Amino acid sequence: MKSPREKSQGWNITEAERAVYRNRSQASSAAKAKALRGEGPKPIHPINVPKLHPEDLMLQLPSHGLRSLSLFSGGGGLDLGFDRAGFTHVASYDILPDAGKTLTQNRRHWRVFSGEPGDVTHIDWRSYRGLVDVIHGGPPCQPFSVAGHQKGKADRRDMFPEFVRAVLEIQPLAFVAENVTALLGKKFSSYVQEEIEKPLSPTYRLIKFILSAPDFGIPQIRNRVFFVGFKTDKIAAKYQPPQPTHHWKKEEGSSIRQAIQLDLFSPGERSQLPRCMGIREALGLPDLGFDALAPTIRSGLTGPRHTTSVLSSVSAQKNWEKLQIWPNGVAANREQAHLFVAKNGHFRLSVADCAMIQGFPEFWIIEGAVYMALGQIGNAVPPPLAYRIAASIYKALS
Repeated sequence: MKSPREKSQGWNITEAERAVYRNRSQASSAAKAKALRGEGPKPIHPINVPKLHPEDLMLQLPSHGLRSLSLFSGGGGLDLGFDRAGFTHVASYDILPDAGKTLTQNRRHWRVFSGEPGDVTHIDWRSYRGLVDVIHGGPPCQPFSVAGHQKGKADRRDMFPEFVRAVLEIQPLAFVAENVTALLGKKFSSYVQEEIEKPLSPTYRLIKFILSAPDFGIPQIRNRVFFVGFKTDKIAAKYQPPQPTHHWKKEEGSSIRQAIQLDLFSPGERSQLPRCMGIREALGLPDLGFDALAPTIRSGLTGPRHTTSVLSSVSAQKNWEKLQIWPNGVAANREQAHLFVAKNGHFRLSVADCAMIQGFPEFWIIEGAVYMALGQIGNAVPPPLAYRIAASIYKALS
């Protein structure tokens, strides 16, 4: 059951326009059903075997005893990253029942609260005081994203105040909050000051920085802001944000990599790091003589209707076309993607492919219908990136 803040706002379109979308959806469903019965066009692409194995980017570390609590857990990007970095899981909270199923399916021993029990607005967090060392979470980004209406505090989905409340009631040694980079823009400077910095600053020293996914081996254009807080000035003073583990070198003909805000290496030093794969290489697709980072994977739960597309913009469409990858109508699995030939003959993505592009290992199963799985994937912090943040926090606290 969704709370009001999770419900999409309907399109303001005419009945005629609505009929066009409905007919298009019905035609696509019919074509898919025909293809899966073996009655569609002959498959073009063999079932792919990815070359990128995200678990190799986050080798399991031994348990060190620090305990973490997860809010707005979603598909478990932060949860898995902290788990691989040796943190002991205390509990996870998310409003979506399918997110709870994902977490429980992958970690049977974890305490997971989802649906109404996972609604953070109803929790008295004081019972966790003394039981949690680090709180982490990614409050919904829709109030701040350039892809939305950017209503900020006026958006009923704004949950940053709830994250702050949890921190103040539990009083952990440290916390991590993730969101879109637009939150650091001029438009939301007052919001950050009033809703985040002002209530936390009496108790915590706050550090803000932006990380880029390909700097950690994830073949996708994705920049995100992180707010990290420590209870003592001494620990905060020695904290170092994660330094890049990989580099992406722009090759002739490839798309231009987005600039990052945290650049701790000179060009020469950066080139000595392992190379981040391009998306075609990562997916195990044939070499076209061209490769690039994948455009940002869109959540299937954003926008006025749920979708099985990961397309995020017009420019992203052009880049997907250059890569000869079809980002619309993501298939439930690789077998179905193989059978359901895209209109333009390009390679069709599966849920497993999108999860890999986001940094989830094959062993991490995302539950729910395709649109719900894509929602959990697109909203997640890439686990290898979360892993590096978790490791950096452990280093500061140890």
